[in-house]
Amino acid sequence: MTPSSYDLIVIGSGTAANVAAFNCRKAGWSVAVIDHRPFGGTCALRGCDPKKILLAATEVVDSFARMRAIGTVHGDVHIDWAALQRHKRSFTDPVPEKREHAYARQGIDAYHGRARFSGPNTIVVGDATLIARHIVIAAGAEPVQLPIEGAGHLALSDDFLELESLPRRIVLVGGGYIGFEFAHIAARAGAQVTVLNRSAHPLAGFDPDLVGLLLERTRALGVDVRLDHEVKAVRKRGDAFEVEAQCADDRVTMTADLVINSGGRAPALEALDLDAAGIAHEHGKLRLDAHLRSTTNPAVYAAGDAAGGPLPLTPVAALEAHAVVDNLLGTRAATVDYTGIPSAVFTLPTLTRVGLLETEAKAQGLRYKVAHASVPDWFTARRVNEPCYGYKVLVEEGSGHILGAHLIGPDAAEVINLFGFAMRSGLTADAIRHATFAYPTAASDIESMLP
Repeated sequence: MTPSSYDLIVIGSGTAANVAAFNCRKAGWSVAVIDHRPFGGTCALRGCDPKKILLAATEVVDSFARMRAIGTVHGDVHIDWAALQRHKRSFTDPVPEKREHAYARQGIDAYHGRARFSGPNTIVVGDATLIARHIVIAAGAEPVQLPIEGAGHLALSDDFLELESLPRRIVLVGGGYIGFEFAHIAARAGAQVTVLNRSAHPLAGFDPDLVGLLLERTRALGVDVRLDHEVKAVRKRGDAFEVEAQCADDRVTMTADLVINSGGRAPALEALDLDAAGIAHEHGKLRLDAHLRSTTNPAVYAAGDAAGGPLPLTPVAALEAHAVVDNLLGTRAATVDYTGIPSAVFTLPTLTRVGLLETEAKAQGLRYKVAHASVPDWFTARRVNEPCYGYKVLVEEGSGHILGAHLIGPDAAEVINLFGFAMRSGLTADAIRHATFAYPTAASDIESMLP
């Protein structure tokens, strides 16, 4: 069979893939897209969007519980998990077909199947062989394989998001984003939840003082968070599972109806046969230059989670893909500026971060002032009876620039965007002080958070 030839092949169909595919197509390039999973990518189908839809119901439960605790509302409220899943599927189910139609309208050829390199510019997918001047790897990420006995019994984050009914007892192996977010959803939906984290420091990418506040709030919710518990084995026991974990000099076992691998994700590269294309990689990551181009195969670029960059976030995937497009089209020699990009753990309340941790600022030898407090007595928190509200803000001495901001509490996911905007725009702490925000809003607390 004669190979099909393109200007660009994109591996993946998520955010980064679509930015690259659609923009190069608009520039007149012939483009093909390949994905072995339903078109749409992680965020739209099995990540950010469905997770936030499930969270919406738990926000109602949480708000009711806080108001009931001070006697302002009475009665009970609970989540109908099956109905919540139907609501979620009304968002996710149409995505693949819409995406495929969008490709067809733009004249982009779409291939279903696993992509595998067979040469520097050649991809095999099913029975088809494709050749391109350029290839963009935007295949996303996949769960890290945990080196434990019985790892095959572990469900994945995708499985949790598709549960038709919620198991009574859930164990989450890993205390990162996925572990804490799913714990907060499942516990408020009525499950008994345990989080097992192998180290003493969960959510290592976030400010440890604020993580401590979240840990207290999570345990108060009824979630059994066990630190320094390394899972060694998962065994099937009838209709349930036995989980064995090492803690200090002892081993503990617990029983669960569902055990989830929440140990993080890594670039989805293994099936691509990168060596066949001379694409350098090590320790599961591509070797890329500052322009997101393979250091050993100039035809190949990467963007999004597959690129293994510093921030595996959907907005970053788009940012990286736009840089790749500029480089492909010769618009400019583009690099990516990761300054001021916020991230959030969508627990209730939400834990957020933008910029440097305090340890990172110290390691860089920066001179800075810091404002840090737990402020459950502020109006923003007391209004909704939220006991968990805190912040830490780092401002560089001399320049007055924001080095880092860390928030937990009501509306933290929105307020952190303002800090990110300030950092990306080069605004100083004094400039923020002179801003006027609507009152009373969470944003109006910002002035009091500055050192």
